[in-house]
Amino acid sequence: MNKKTPLVDEQLLKNPALYINRELSQLDFNARVLAQAKDPRVPLLERLRYLCITSANLDEFFEVRIATIREQMRTGVGKNGPDGLSANEVLLRVRARVKELVAAKYQCWNDELLPAMARENIRFLPRDAWNAKQRKWLHQYFINELMPILNPHGLDPAHPFPRILNKALNFIVTLKGKDAFGREGNMALVRAPRSLPRIIRLPQEVSEGPYDFLFLGSILQAFLDELFPGMTVKGGYPFRVTRDAELEVDDGDVENLASALREELFERRFAEAVRLEITEACPRNTAQFLANEFKLGEQEIYRVNGPVNLDRVMAVYDQIDRPDLKFRPFVPKTPAVFAGVPSYFDAIGKNDILLHHPFESFNPVQELVRQASLDPEVLAIKQTLYRTGRNSPLVNHLIHAARSGKDVMVVIEVRARFDEEANLTLADRLQEAGVQVVHGVVGYKTHAKMMLIVRREAGKLRRYVHLSTGNYHAGTASVYTDFGFMSADRDIGEDVHKLFQQMSGLGPVIKLKRLLQSPFSLHPGLIERIAREADLARSGKVGRIIAKMNALQEVEVIQALYTASCAGVQIDLIVRGQCVLRPGVKGVSENIRVRSIVGRFLEHTRIYYFGNDGDPETYLASADWMDRNLLRRIEVAFPILNVDLAKRVFNEGLESYLTDNTQAWELDAEGYYQRVVPDQHMPHSAQNNLLARLCY
Repeated sequence: MNKKTPLVDEQLLKNPALYINRELSQLDFNARVLAQAKDPRVPLLERLRYLCITSANLDEFFEVRIATIREQMRTGVGKNGPDGLSANEVLLRVRARVKELVAAKYQCWNDELLPAMARENIRFLPRDAWNAKQRKWLHQYFINELMPILNPHGLDPAHPFPRILNKALNFIVTLKGKDAFGREGNMALVRAPRSLPRIIRLPQEVSEGPYDFLFLGSILQAFLDELFPGMTVKGGYPFRVTRDAELEVDDGDVENLASALREELFERRFAEAVRLEITEACPRNTAQFLANEFKLGEQEIYRVNGPVNLDRVMAVYDQIDRPDLKFRPFVPKTPAVFAGVPSYFDAIGKNDILLHHPFESFNPVQELVRQASLDPEVLAIKQTLYRTGRNSPLVNHLIHAARSGKDVMVVIEVRARFDEEANLTLADRLQEAGVQVVHGVVGYKTHAKMMLIVRREAGKLRRYVHLSTGNYHAGTASVYTDFGFMSADRDIGEDVHKLFQQMSGLGPVIKLKRLLQSPFSLHPGLIERIAREADLARSGKVGRIIAKMNALQEVEVIQALYTASCAGVQIDLIVRGQCVLRPGVKGVSENIRVRSIVGRFLEHTRIYYFGNDGDPETYLASADWMDRNLLRRIEVAFPILNVDLAKRVFNEGLESYLTDNTQAWELDAEGYYQRVVPDQHMPHSAQNNLLARLCY
């Protein structure tokens, strides 16, 4: 490895103009998702799904990023990002951009998707479209299903404003008159029942088409007056409040992390409010009353032209049997290498195996664990779990293995955001079966995707590993692009063994033979390899870097890339989401190109390719190039040493994406993404190409 190449100009590389704000970049990604909802080339019900994803993404953005910025403003802790913007400046720009996105989202819903669905006899009926027969049925539904579980909450000195759950649908009701006790009514709250579906499908006997739907909120709003007999309902306005979802658990200061998390998870539902969504029809004084109760300012009120809980529309996707309005189904292929072998260990023992999800099946991963749980020669199984999904067959196999007397250890990251509760439950279940459960390392999330199986063969122990860029989750493996890697390589197996020992015990920093590990060797390893490409370019050789990831934000890596660009290294970055690096700046990043692919599948693969003067190094990894991944998490990057498999990673994971001209967006020097216009005669979609090549 060549010595680290010195920076071109340290002050130049710190210029804030060279960096895009990470929050604004994240919102730009959401705009690209929304563009899928507006694209007439995308099947109609898939457009609806993209619209819902946009809503869900915005929810998480407020729960996490906006909450973090507000906390920074409140405490004064934290410094400005590399773009030089203060927390207050970021918040002002973000609010303006969010309002644009919200307006575009509801314009898409009202003016594009609703009319297009109506033409296909899929209707969402507003109250003014109900006929007499439908209104009668809906009134009965209200009386029988809603009324018994509703608890209107009058607001007066004896009934102060209640705690409102995060993202729950509520109505603020304005009233006139007196109740049975002679109390003057002014305002009340009604919470939509959490036990009922938010989207109601009309039965055949009252519908006028095959797919007639209503929002539960519409039914509630139509019959609000029946909740306040003897009083006049002047108005009822649905609203939703979004709260800070960041957990305030300092795992270095608690005796039991799991217990502390359980306590904090309950409180998260009522954490500090960060956004109020309310319909445009709500009077200003009523909206301001709500904002005051949630300690929010005028800028935190987001008025919407439609349902406040638009993401709930996702529920209709599976209820509509219209294959012509959805993506064409596919069957992921199981690699031929597994056909006819007595056990998967025979296949993996002969050659390394690569799996490209979702185009190739996730079943071999689950089958490997199943066979290991049954094989009398398997002595131990070790695995990391970050997100698994409910009723995971893989978890069932681990439990069976433990009950069969095998040594099973699982590192469960209980701090996986929004999966904390599920992971705590999973940890309890595994421990009850005799699995040794470890919660990782204090202060560092375990984000690495690793499995190690120890098997006795011919009197000796042999290690088999599975490493991946994605989670051990069968559901996401069908919609996320990821690479999985199976190997019996001695050095890689030894590295993985050392990593599991490090996570379960206490010990010094370990030296690995093949793998790069955060928070120790991965970050400096990346910097060194980028610098090596720069040195090659300076010496007249070819410097080449291609990397694919979800996000790029770590400043030292970006500065190393800028330096390499100045040295003449050709750099292509395929970054799905936020990208802080600014490409194409003359004299700094003119040799760097950044593109984002947004298509049918969520791009989740992390690939690092370094040309190395004709002797390329190809790594797959669990880590994005973000400071949290490289400096504050346990992550691994693993080399693909088999030449044929490395070529396959290059062809399928990089080259095809660099020539995509139907689902690609390119980032320019001004920080704007431009959609690539497909060649009329030679359109190319990387994802569709892989579907055609690898699936049935």
